[in-house]
Amino acid sequence: MHIPDLHSFLKTDLHLSTEITYPAKTILLEEGKISDKMFLVKKGALRIFFYQDGKELTLEFITENQAVSSFDSFLNGNPSDFVIETLESTTVYELQAETFHRLMENEEFQHIFLPLFYKRFSEINKRLISFIRDSPQERYQQLLKNRPELLLRFPQHYIASYLGITSVSLSRIRSRG
Repeated sequence: MHIPDLHSFLKTDLHLSTEITYPAKTILLEEGKISDKMFLVKKGALRIFFYQDGKELTLEFITENQAVSSFDSFLNGNPSDFVIETLESTTVYELQAETFHRLMENEEFQHIFLPLFYKRFSEINKRLISFIRDSPQERYQQLLKNRPELLLRFPQHYIASYLGITSVSLSRIRSRG
């Protein structure tokens, strides 16, 4: 969810959120815990992942001007299905759930937030369809086209996990390039 307009809104009421810098490899939300915060990334990068059979499977990378939370947990109080971790030193604005619910009563905030939320939902839907329909090569090409900076910024094993393949498969795809 890209958030430049949300940043502008929060800047007018900075007391509504807290700016915090976390070191790399900091867990901001554990799998199974209730999320009481939304993180709006000012600088740095986060990774959303979960464990399956002892392996970490990367769902998403969140970078500058994006927001993240376990939204089912944040909005409904359900345990999170995944972990949110910083990949590098990361500065975020933390928005508490209570504050968010209060802000959602504000029509101006709704006009900013809801389109961003819908856009993010659409992105997740497209990614899901891609995993069902597209080959690993096609998913790699989409990543190369839509978010090439991720390939330079993050380790290959995270990228491979994000694409749903092994590091060896990613190396083969890259070499065919």
